[in-house]
Amino acid sequence: MDFSESKIVTAMVTPFDEDGNYSKVRLKTLIEHLINSGSEGLLVSGTTGEAPTLTHDEKIDLIKDAVEFVDGRIPVMVGTGSNNTKQTIEYTNEVAQIKGVDAALVVVPYYNKPDQNGMLAHFRTVADNVNLPIFIYNIPGRTGVEMNVETVIELSKHDNIVGIKDCTGIENIAKLVENTGDDFLVYSGEDAQALAAKVVGAQGIISVASHLFGNDISTMYQLLKDGDIKKAGQVMRTLTPKVDTLFSKPSPSPVKAGLNDLGIKVGGCRLPIVTLNGNEYSEIIKKLEM
Repeated sequence: MDFSESKIVTAMVTPFDEDGNYSKVRLKTLIEHLINSGSEGLLVSGTTGEAPTLTHDEKIDLIKDAVEFVDGRIPVMVGTGSNNTKQTIEYTNEVAQIKGVDAALVVVPYYNKPDQNGMLAHFRTVADNVNLPIFIYNIPGRTGVEMNVETVIELSKHDNIVGIKDCTGIENIAKLVENTGDDFLVYSGEDAQALAAKVVGAQGIISVASHLFGNDISTMYQLLKDGDIKKAGQVMRTLTPKVDTLFSKPSPSPVKAGLNDLGIKVGGCRLPIVTLNGNEYSEIIKKLEM
């Protein structure tokens, strides 16, 4: 499957049990909840999925279990990028062997601080040598470097680079939509820009909020499609303070609290992300108004 029909892709949390171990049982419940509440695609083992704190074997188990439970109903993207080009290629090709994985999300290399030429070389080398379509993940707040719009446009010409998750602002998203082909899928990675990104022509949103408010985002996009911009704007204004709440503490601790409160048990977080304490939990749940 591809993501050409997927407007709302959930950057899925990784569920843990009460002892902090990855839980296959809880994953099945979570995926059913997401598919039934507006998610049209999944991103597995990304930042929200706490991938940096998962072992290699846990990641592989998580991916295999996720595609089993999804069972072809929606496309699945997997975070496979690192700041090591050779390692990124090897791991992406390992993931590509898992039937049901449709694409890889490859982050702009972090810590090394490559320049634009380095980014071009990295992504071209990965795209030339892997067996999955590639989405670029441009998130300078986490990587320490920003891929320029011009660099993305150049990479969009590569047959195996099919889209981007962009967290650099609505102005850049508009430029990307305007200057890349219709088959290059531009997603915002910022929930607060879910409506604005769609208005300027983006494919949609790779979302954290969709864990809890997927139906609302889906309704908002349908209103926009129907031409009711006023009502779509009202939905976004209602969502905005809830999105702010979801990122008021290090993610994914607030969204995991929200899911647990809904009865979708996903456990706590792994260090260095701290699970919310009792008072923080109560405050977050009150502000989410679920």
